[in-house]
Amino acid sequence: MFGRLMPHEGRFFDLFKELAELILQGSRELHALMGTLDDVERRRYNIETLEKKGDKVTHATVDLLHRTFITPLDRNDIHQLITNMDDILDLVEDSAQSISMFDVRAVPPDAVRLTELCVGCAEKVKAAVELLPNMRNARTILEVCTEIDKLESEADHLMRTSMAKLFRDEPDVRQLIKLRTVYLLLEEMTDRCEDVANIIEGIVLENA
Repeated sequence: MFGRLMPHEGRFFDLFKELAELILQGSRELHALMGTLDDVERRRYNIETLEKKGDKVTHATVDLLHRTFITPLDRNDIHQLITNMDDILDLVEDSAQSISMFDVRAVPPDAVRLTELCVGCAEKVKAAVELLPNMRNARTILEVCTEIDKLESEADHLMRTSMAKLFRDEPDVRQLIKLRTVYLLLEEMTDRCEDVANIIEGIVLENA
């Protein structure tokens, strides 16, 4: 009886959605950057701006978590979800900064395809987060999480084959090092999306 009278803060879901939208915007900007290498500095700046907004959302979520007595989800789940989502956006920024800092002039098609998979993962993360407030969506949420897992597996396979091709065919050691770094960052981005999917699956299984 007493617990039902305590504040039950639902704004967490709005913050999850806000951060998911920033992740999607950032991944699309990164895909555009990698696809054309056109106006790299402007696109890098745009991504850095999105990442700063994401940091504010993450800090607001953690602050709200400290100030809320009764939360709509397990406190650790909220913290894990928001911090792992923030990690995705950090990796988007790291990837854009690497292209700029290393002065990459040419990007292999496989790297562009990896950014497409990153966008796909970001779209699915956003879809899952938007469904999360209502556990009647449990089945659909789990299906979306499965789709994220499939995209991550595809990215992992593509990264391995691309890396093998890079070490076999790239004669310029400096270019090899640059592209290897970019490949690893992009693949790690999909790993973090899978981590978010796993957290969401756990939340659904606990609350549905």
